[in-house]
Amino acid sequence: MALDVVTFGCRLNTYESEAMRRAAGAAGLDDAVIVNTCAVTGEAVRQARQAIRRLRRERPHARIVVTGCAAQTEPETFAAMDEVDRVVGNGEKLDAASWASTRAALETDVIDAKIAVTDIMTVTETAAHLVDGIDGRVRAFVQVQNGCDHRCTFCIIPYGRGPSRSVPMGAVVAQVRRLVENGYREVVLTGVDITSYGGDLPGAPRLGRLVKQILKHVPELERLRLSSIDSIEADDDLIDALAEERRLMPHLHLSLQAGDDLILKRMKRRHGRADAVAFCERVRRLRPDVAFGADLIAGFPTESETMFARSLDLVDDCGLAHLHVFPFSPRPGTPAARMPQMARAVVKERARRLREKGAAALARHLEGEVGTRRRALAETSGIGRTEQFTPVRLAADAVPGTIVEVTIAGHDGRHLLA
Repeated sequence: MALDVVTFGCRLNTYESEAMRRAAGAAGLDDAVIVNTCAVTGEAVRQARQAIRRLRRERPHARIVVTGCAAQTEPETFAAMDEVDRVVGNGEKLDAASWASTRAALETDVIDAKIAVTDIMTVTETAAHLVDGIDGRVRAFVQVQNGCDHRCTFCIIPYGRGPSRSVPMGAVVAQVRRLVENGYREVVLTGVDITSYGGDLPGAPRLGRLVKQILKHVPELERLRLSSIDSIEADDDLIDALAEERRLMPHLHLSLQAGDDLILKRMKRRHGRADAVAFCERVRRLRPDVAFGADLIAGFPTESETMFARSLDLVDDCGLAHLHVFPFSPRPGTPAARMPQMARAVVKERARRLREKGAAALARHLEGEVGTRRRALAETSGIGRTEQFTPVRLAADAVPGTIVEVTIAGHDGRHLLA
Protein backbone atom coordinates (compact mmCIF):
# COMPACT_ATOMS: atom_id res chain seq x y z
CA MET A 1 0.00 0.00 0.00
CA ALA A 2 2.71 2.42 -1.10
CA LEU A 3 2.46 6.16 -1.63
CA ASP A 4 4.21 7.09 -4.87
CA VAL A 5 4.81 10.41 -6.63
CA VAL A 6 5.25 10.69 -10.39
CA THR A 7 6.86 13.97 -11.46
CA PHE A 8 6.83 15.84 -14.76
CA GLY A 9 8.59 19.06 -15.66
CA CYS A 10 11.07 21.30 -13.91
CA ARG A 11 13.44 21.07 -10.96
CA LEU A 12 10.97 23.01 -8.85
CA ASN A 13 8.42 20.25 -9.44
CA THR A 14 11.02 17.68 -8.35
CA TYR A 15 11.56 19.58 -5.12
CA GLU A 16 7.85 20.03 -4.51
CA SER A 17 7.18 16.35 -5.17
CA GLU A 18 9.38 15.44 -2.22
CA ALA A 19 7.59 17.96 -0.01
CA MET A 20 4.24 16.49 -1.10
CA ARG A 21 5.42 12.94 -0.48
CA ARG A 22 6.21 13.85 3.12
CA ALA A 23 3.06 15.91 3.72
CA ALA A 24 0.74 13.29 2.20
CA GLY A 25 2.49 10.50 4.07
CA ALA A 26 2.18 12.39 7.35
CA ALA A 27 -1.54 12.83 6.63
CA GLY A 28 -1.90 9.06 6.36
CA LEU A 29 -2.52 8.87 2.63
CA ASP A 30 -1.42 5.47 1.39
CA ASP A 31 -2.05 3.15 -1.55
CA ALA A 32 -2.07 6.25 -3.71
CA VAL A 33 -0.18 7.84 -6.59
CA ILE A 34 0.31 11.60 -6.78
CA VAL A 35 0.93 12.82 -10.33
CA ASN A 36 2.71 16.19 -10.30
CA THR A 37 2.05 17.62 -13.77
CA CYS A 38 3.67 20.22 -16.02
CA ALA A 39 1.80 22.64 -18.29
CA VAL A 40 4.64 24.22 -20.25
CA THR A 41 3.69 22.44 -23.50
CA GLY A 42 0.71 20.54 -24.84
CA GLU A 43 2.99 17.51 -25.09
CA ALA A 44 3.70 17.67 -21.35
CA VAL A 45 -0.04 17.55 -20.64
CA ARG A 46 -0.50 14.66 -23.08
CA GLN A 47 2.28 12.71 -21.41
CA ALA A 48 0.70 13.23 -18.00
CA ARG A 49 -2.66 11.93 -19.21
CA GLN A 50 -0.96 8.95 -20.81
CA ALA A 51 0.89 8.20 -17.57
CA ILE A 52 -2.33 8.40 -15.56
CA ARG A 53 -3.98 5.80 -17.80
CA ARG A 54 -0.95 3.54 -17.47
CA LEU A 55 -0.89 3.94 -13.69
CA ARG A 56 -4.53 2.90 -13.46
CA ARG A 57 -3.76 -0.29 -15.39
CA GLU A 58 -0.75 -1.04 -13.22
CA ARG A 59 -2.41 -0.18 -9.88
CA PRO A 60 -6.15 -0.69 -10.35
CA HIS A 61 -6.97 -0.20 -6.66
CA ALA A 62 -4.75 2.78 -5.89
CA ARG A 63 -6.12 6.29 -5.56
CA ILE A 64 -4.77 8.67 -8.21
CA VAL A 65 -4.38 12.33 -7.22
CA VAL A 66 -3.38 14.82 -9.91
CA THR A 67 -1.72 18.13 -9.05
CA GLY A 68 0.83 20.56 -10.49
CA CYS A 69 0.64 23.27 -13.14
CA ALA A 70 -1.57 21.40 -15.62
CA ALA A 71 -3.98 20.49 -12.84
CA GLN A 72 -4.13 24.17 -11.89
CA THR A 73 -4.68 25.50 -15.41
CA GLU A 74 -7.12 22.85 -16.63
CA PRO A 75 -8.56 20.96 -13.64
CA GLU A 76 -11.68 19.90 -15.52
CA THR A 77 -9.56 18.03 -18.07
CA PHE A 78 -8.19 15.74 -15.39
CA ALA A 79 -11.37 15.56 -13.32
CA ALA A 80 -13.15 14.22 -16.42
CA MET A 81 -10.77 11.25 -16.54
CA ASP A 82 -12.29 8.13 -14.99
CA GLU A 83 -8.83 7.13 -13.76
CA VAL A 84 -8.48 10.24 -11.57
CA ASP A 85 -9.86 10.31 -8.03
CA ARG A 86 -8.98 13.89 -7.06
CA VAL A 87 -7.44 17.05 -8.54
CA VAL A 88 -5.43 19.29 -6.20
CA GLY A 89 -4.29 22.79 -7.17
CA ASN A 90 -0.81 24.30 -6.96
CA GLY A 91 -1.97 26.56 -4.17
CA GLU A 92 -2.98 23.54 -2.10
CA LYS A 93 -0.41 20.87 -2.94
CA LEU A 94 2.17 21.92 -0.33
CA ASP A 95 -0.37 22.56 2.42
CA ALA A 96 -0.44 19.75 4.97
CA ALA A 97 -4.10 20.44 5.74
CA SER A 98 -5.06 19.90 2.10
CA TRP A 99 -3.63 16.37 2.20
CA ALA A 100 -5.62 15.59 5.33
CA SER A 101 -8.79 16.77 3.57
CA THR A 102 -7.81 14.84 0.45
CA ARG A 103 -7.46 11.66 2.47
CA ALA A 104 -10.85 12.27 4.10
CA ALA A 105 -12.51 12.94 0.73
CA LEU A 106 -11.04 9.80 -0.80
CA GLU A 107 -12.05 7.64 2.15
CA THR A 108 -15.63 8.89 2.07
CA ASP A 109 -15.89 9.04 -1.75
CA VAL A 110 -17.37 12.54 -1.68
CA ILE A 111 -18.09 13.02 -5.38
CA ASP A 112 -18.40 16.82 -5.32
CA ALA A 113 -14.96 17.10 -3.72
CA LYS A 114 -13.10 15.72 -6.72
CA ILE A 115 -11.62 19.14 -7.57
CA ALA A 116 -9.74 21.04 -4.85
CA VAL A 117 -8.34 23.96 -6.86
CA THR A 118 -8.54 27.61 -5.81
CA ASP A 119 -7.53 30.85 -7.53
CA ILE A 120 -3.71 30.77 -7.64
CA MET A 121 -3.62 34.53 -8.26
CA THR A 122 -4.74 35.14 -4.67
CA VAL A 123 -1.63 33.46 -3.20
CA THR A 124 0.73 36.07 -1.79
CA GLU A 125 3.39 34.15 0.12
CA THR A 126 5.75 31.22 -0.36
CA ALA A 127 6.97 29.41 2.72
CA ALA A 128 10.24 27.54 3.10
CA HIS A 129 9.30 23.88 2.76
CA LEU A 130 11.64 21.85 4.92
CA VAL A 131 12.93 19.18 2.57
CA ASP A 132 16.12 17.66 3.97
CA GLY A 133 16.99 15.94 0.69
CA ILE A 134 15.55 13.94 -2.17
CA ASP A 135 16.03 10.19 -2.25
CA GLY A 136 18.41 9.10 -4.98
CA ARG A 137 19.74 12.61 -5.72
CA VAL A 138 23.22 13.75 -4.77
CA ARG A 139 22.52 17.50 -5.01
CA ALA A 140 19.88 19.25 -2.96
CA PHE A 141 17.30 21.73 -4.24
CA VAL A 142 16.11 24.76 -2.32
CA GLN A 143 13.04 26.68 -3.48
CA VAL A 144 13.70 30.40 -3.08
CA GLN A 145 10.85 31.77 -5.19
CA ASN A 146 7.60 30.77 -6.86
CA GLY A 147 5.28 32.30 -9.46
CA CYS A 148 5.88 34.90 -12.15
CA ASP A 149 4.68 38.48 -12.71
CA HIS A 150 5.66 38.55 -16.39
CA ARG A 151 3.30 37.69 -19.21
CA CYS A 152 5.30 36.23 -22.07
CA THR A 153 2.80 35.62 -24.82
CA PHE A 154 3.61 31.91 -25.19
CA CYS A 155 3.62 31.00 -21.50
CA ILE A 156 0.83 29.46 -19.42
CA ILE A 157 2.96 29.06 -16.28
CA PRO A 158 1.97 32.33 -14.50
CA TYR A 159 -1.62 31.03 -14.53
CA GLY A 160 -0.43 27.77 -12.99
CA ARG A 161 1.94 29.28 -10.44
CA GLY A 162 0.45 32.65 -9.58
CA PRO A 163 2.28 35.91 -8.78
CA SER A 164 5.96 36.08 -7.94
CA ARG A 165 6.69 35.56 -4.26
CA SER A 166 9.93 34.93 -2.43
CA VAL A 167 11.13 32.92 0.56
CA PRO A 168 12.79 35.19 3.16
CA MET A 169 16.59 35.11 3.11
CA GLY A 170 16.92 33.85 6.66
CA ALA A 171 14.75 30.82 5.92
CA VAL A 172 16.75 30.03 2.77
CA VAL A 173 20.08 30.27 4.58
CA ALA A 174 18.79 28.07 7.41
CA GLN A 175 17.63 25.42 4.96
CA VAL A 176 20.93 25.43 3.07
CA ARG A 177 22.79 25.05 6.36
CA ARG A 178 20.60 22.10 7.34
CA LEU A 179 21.20 20.40 3.98
CA VAL A 180 24.97 20.80 4.34
CA GLU A 181 24.75 19.34 7.84
CA ASN A 182 22.92 16.38 6.28
CA GLY A 183 25.89 15.74 3.99
CA TYR A 184 25.01 17.54 0.76
CA ARG A 185 27.98 19.17 -0.93
CA GLU A 186 26.05 20.92 -3.70
CA VAL A 187 22.84 22.95 -3.42
CA VAL A 188 20.75 24.29 -6.31
CA LEU A 189 18.58 27.38 -5.89
CA THR A 190 15.37 26.91 -7.80
CA GLY A 191 12.10 28.67 -8.55
CA VAL A 192 9.93 29.78 -11.46
CA ASP A 193 11.71 33.12 -12.03
CA ILE A 194 14.55 33.26 -9.51
CA THR A 195 16.10 36.45 -10.85
CA SER A 196 12.92 38.25 -9.73
CA TYR A 197 13.75 37.10 -6.18
CA GLY A 198 13.11 39.54 -3.38
CA GLY A 199 10.85 42.10 -5.03
CA ASP A 200 8.05 41.28 -2.60
CA LEU A 201 10.24 41.16 0.52
CA PRO A 202 11.05 44.05 2.90
CA GLY A 203 13.91 46.06 1.44
CA ALA A 204 13.56 44.24 -1.91
CA PRO A 205 16.82 42.23 -1.74
CA ARG A 206 18.00 40.81 -5.07
CA LEU A 207 19.16 37.31 -5.98
CA GLY A 208 22.81 38.38 -5.85
CA ARG A 209 22.47 39.42 -2.22
CA LEU A 210 20.83 36.12 -1.37
CA VAL A 211 23.69 34.23 -3.04
CA LYS A 212 26.29 36.22 -1.10
CA GLN A 213 24.45 35.69 2.19
CA ILE A 214 24.34 31.91 1.63
CA LEU A 215 28.04 31.73 0.81
CA LYS A 216 28.92 33.96 3.78
CA HIS A 217 26.81 32.25 6.41
CA VAL A 218 27.26 28.64 5.24
CA PRO A 219 31.03 28.48 4.65
CA GLU A 220 30.91 24.67 4.71
CA LEU A 221 28.87 24.62 1.49
CA GLU A 222 31.21 23.53 -1.29
CA ARG A 223 29.07 24.19 -4.36
CA LEU A 224 26.15 26.53 -4.97
CA ARG A 225 24.35 26.34 -8.29
CA LEU A 226 21.55 28.36 -9.90
CA SER A 227 18.68 26.97 -11.94
CA SER A 228 17.40 28.84 -15.00
CA ILE A 229 17.79 32.63 -14.86
CA ASP A 230 16.53 35.59 -16.88
CA SER A 231 19.76 37.36 -17.84
CA ILE A 232 18.13 40.80 -18.18
CA GLU A 233 17.27 40.64 -14.46
CA ALA A 234 20.74 39.61 -13.27
CA ASP A 235 21.89 42.18 -10.71
CA ASP A 236 25.41 43.49 -10.07
CA ASP A 237 25.83 41.47 -6.85
CA LEU A 238 25.09 38.30 -8.78
CA ILE A 239 27.64 39.14 -11.47
CA ASP A 240 30.15 40.05 -8.75
CA ALA A 241 29.57 36.72 -7.01
CA LEU A 242 30.14 34.86 -10.27
CA ALA A 243 33.40 36.72 -10.77
CA GLU A 244 34.75 36.38 -7.24
CA GLU A 245 33.28 33.31 -5.57
CA ARG A 246 34.57 29.97 -6.81
CA ARG A 247 31.92 28.10 -4.82
CA LEU A 248 29.25 29.60 -7.10
CA MET A 249 29.32 27.20 -10.02
CA PRO A 250 30.26 28.56 -13.49
CA HIS A 251 27.14 27.34 -15.24
CA LEU A 252 24.17 29.53 -16.14
CA HIS A 253 21.06 28.32 -17.90
CA LEU A 254 19.45 31.29 -19.64
CA SER A 255 15.84 31.89 -20.61
CA LEU A 256 16.59 33.28 -24.09
CA GLN A 257 13.76 31.74 -26.18
CA ALA A 258 14.74 33.33 -29.53
CA GLY A 259 17.47 35.24 -31.34
CA ASP A 260 15.40 37.65 -33.43
CA ASP A 261 14.36 40.99 -31.98
CA LEU A 262 10.92 41.09 -33.60
CA ILE A 263 10.10 37.58 -32.40
CA LEU A 264 11.33 38.50 -28.91
CA LYS A 265 9.04 41.52 -29.00
CA ARG A 266 6.10 39.36 -30.07
CA MET A 267 6.97 36.97 -27.26
CA LYS A 268 6.86 39.99 -24.91
CA ARG A 269 10.33 39.23 -23.67
CA ARG A 270 12.18 42.02 -21.87
CA HIS A 271 15.54 41.58 -23.58
CA GLY A 272 16.82 41.97 -27.11
CA ARG A 273 19.36 39.90 -28.99
CA ALA A 274 22.16 42.36 -28.20
CA ASP A 275 21.34 42.16 -24.48
CA ALA A 276 21.79 38.38 -24.48
CA VAL A 277 25.09 38.51 -26.36
CA ALA A 278 26.43 41.33 -24.15
CA PHE A 279 25.50 39.44 -20.98
CA CYS A 280 27.33 36.30 -22.07
CA GLU A 281 30.38 38.31 -23.11
CA ARG A 282 30.44 40.17 -19.78
CA VAL A 283 30.16 37.04 -17.65
CA ARG A 284 32.73 35.18 -19.75
CA ARG A 285 35.26 38.01 -19.29
CA LEU A 286 34.78 37.82 -15.54
CA ARG A 287 34.55 34.02 -15.31
CA PRO A 288 36.34 32.47 -18.31
CA ASP A 289 35.45 28.90 -17.33
CA VAL A 290 31.68 29.55 -17.45
CA ALA A 291 29.38 27.36 -19.57
CA PHE A 292 26.02 28.63 -20.76
CA GLY A 293 22.85 26.70 -21.46
CA ALA A 294 19.64 28.16 -22.84
CA ASP A 295 15.98 27.54 -23.57
CA LEU A 296 15.09 28.20 -27.21
CA ILE A 297 11.71 27.93 -28.94
CA ALA A 298 11.51 26.82 -32.59
CA GLY A 299 8.63 27.83 -34.85
CA PHE A 300 7.07 30.67 -32.88
CA PRO A 301 4.10 32.19 -34.76
CA THR A 302 5.13 34.48 -37.66
CA GLU A 303 8.75 33.28 -37.49
CA SER A 304 10.30 33.50 -40.96
CA GLU A 305 13.30 31.49 -42.09
CA THR A 306 15.46 34.59 -41.67
CA MET A 307 14.19 35.10 -38.12
CA PHE A 308 14.84 31.46 -37.29
CA ALA A 309 18.36 31.74 -38.67
CA ARG A 310 19.06 34.39 -36.04
CA SER A 311 18.19 31.87 -33.33
CA LEU A 312 20.61 29.41 -34.91
CA ASP A 313 23.30 32.13 -35.00
CA LEU A 314 22.63 33.04 -31.36
CA VAL A 315 24.06 29.67 -30.30
CA ASP A 316 27.44 30.74 -31.65
CA ASP A 317 27.17 34.42 -30.74
CA CYS A 318 26.47 33.61 -27.09
CA GLY A 319 28.79 30.60 -27.01
CA LEU A 320 26.05 28.28 -25.75
CA ALA A 321 26.99 24.74 -24.74
CA HIS A 322 23.74 23.16 -23.55
CA LEU A 323 20.39 23.70 -25.32
CA HIS A 324 16.84 22.92 -24.26
CA VAL A 325 14.87 23.10 -27.51
CA PHE A 326 11.09 23.44 -27.46
CA PRO A 327 8.98 23.14 -30.61
CA PHE A 328 6.42 25.93 -30.21
CA SER A 329 3.27 24.60 -28.57
CA PRO A 330 0.18 26.85 -28.53
CA ARG A 331 -1.25 26.92 -25.02
CA PRO A 332 -4.97 27.77 -24.86
CA GLY A 333 -5.57 31.13 -23.23
CA THR A 334 -2.23 32.66 -24.21
CA PRO A 335 -1.86 35.47 -26.78
CA ALA A 336 0.54 33.43 -28.91
CA ALA A 337 -2.13 30.77 -29.42
CA ARG A 338 -4.18 33.41 -31.28
CA MET A 339 -1.33 34.47 -33.56
CA PRO A 340 -0.87 33.06 -37.11
CA GLN A 341 0.59 29.60 -36.54
CA MET A 342 3.44 27.91 -38.40
CA ALA A 343 2.75 24.55 -40.04
CA ARG A 344 3.58 21.76 -37.58
CA ALA A 345 5.97 20.18 -40.07
CA VAL A 346 7.93 23.45 -40.22
CA VAL A 347 7.99 23.72 -36.42
CA LYS A 348 9.32 20.18 -36.07
CA GLU A 349 11.91 20.67 -38.81
CA ARG A 350 13.22 23.85 -37.20
CA ALA A 351 13.36 22.17 -33.80
CA ARG A 352 15.40 19.37 -35.39
CA ARG A 353 17.85 21.88 -36.90
CA LEU A 354 18.14 23.72 -33.60
CA ARG A 355 18.88 20.45 -31.79
CA GLU A 356 21.55 19.64 -34.39
CA LYS A 357 23.07 23.05 -33.75
CA GLY A 358 22.98 22.29 -30.05
CA ALA A 359 24.72 18.94 -30.56
CA ALA A 360 27.51 20.68 -32.48
CA ALA A 361 27.80 23.33 -29.76
CA LEU A 362 28.02 20.63 -27.08
CA ALA A 363 30.73 18.82 -29.05
CA ARG A 364 32.69 22.06 -29.28
CA HIS A 365 32.35 22.58 -25.53
CA LEU A 366 33.44 19.01 -24.83
CA GLU A 367 36.46 19.36 -27.08
CA GLY A 368 37.46 22.56 -25.29
CA GLU A 369 37.42 20.74 -21.95
CA VAL A 370 40.02 18.13 -22.98
CA GLY A 371 43.17 18.55 -20.94
CA THR A 372 41.56 20.56 -18.13
CA ARG A 373 41.40 19.64 -14.46
CA ARG A 374 37.89 19.56 -13.04
CA ARG A 375 36.13 18.68 -9.79
CA ALA A 376 33.19 16.39 -10.50
CA LEU A 377 30.28 15.64 -8.20
CA ALA A 378 29.66 11.91 -8.53
CA GLU A 379 26.01 11.20 -9.37
CA THR A 380 26.55 7.45 -9.65
CA SER A 381 29.66 5.34 -9.16
CA GLY A 382 30.71 6.00 -12.75
CA ILE A 383 29.15 9.35 -13.78
CA GLY A 384 29.72 12.82 -12.38
CA ARG A 385 29.09 16.47 -13.26
CA THR A 386 31.79 19.09 -13.52
CA GLU A 387 31.48 22.62 -12.21
CA GLN A 388 30.02 23.52 -15.63
CA PHE A 389 27.34 20.82 -15.17
CA THR A 390 28.91 18.79 -17.97
CA PRO A 391 28.53 15.01 -17.55
CA VAL A 392 31.79 13.11 -17.21
CA ARG A 393 32.51 9.37 -17.22
CA LEU A 394 34.81 8.67 -14.31
CA ALA A 395 37.89 6.49 -14.76
CA ALA A 396 37.38 4.85 -11.34
CA ASP A 397 34.31 4.17 -9.25
CA ALA A 398 33.37 6.95 -6.86
CA VAL A 399 30.92 7.15 -3.98
CA PRO A 400 27.80 9.05 -5.14
CA GLY A 401 27.69 12.48 -3.54
CA THR A 402 31.45 12.87 -3.27
CA ILE A 403 33.55 15.34 -5.25
CA VAL A 404 36.50 13.91 -7.15
CA GLU A 405 39.40 15.63 -8.92
CA VAL A 406 39.66 14.52 -12.55
CA THR A 407 41.70 15.28 -15.64
CA ILE A 408 39.63 15.38 -18.82
CA ALA A 409 41.22 13.01 -21.34
CA GLY A 410 38.60 13.11 -24.10
CA HIS A 411 34.91 12.86 -24.85
CA ASP A 412 32.41 10.60 -26.62
CA GLY A 413 30.21 13.35 -28.07
CA ARG A 414 27.90 13.43 -25.06
CA HIS A 415 30.13 12.95 -22.03
CA LEU A 416 33.59 13.99 -21.00
CA LEU A 417 35.98 11.13 -20.33
CA ALA A 418 38.13 11.39 -17.22
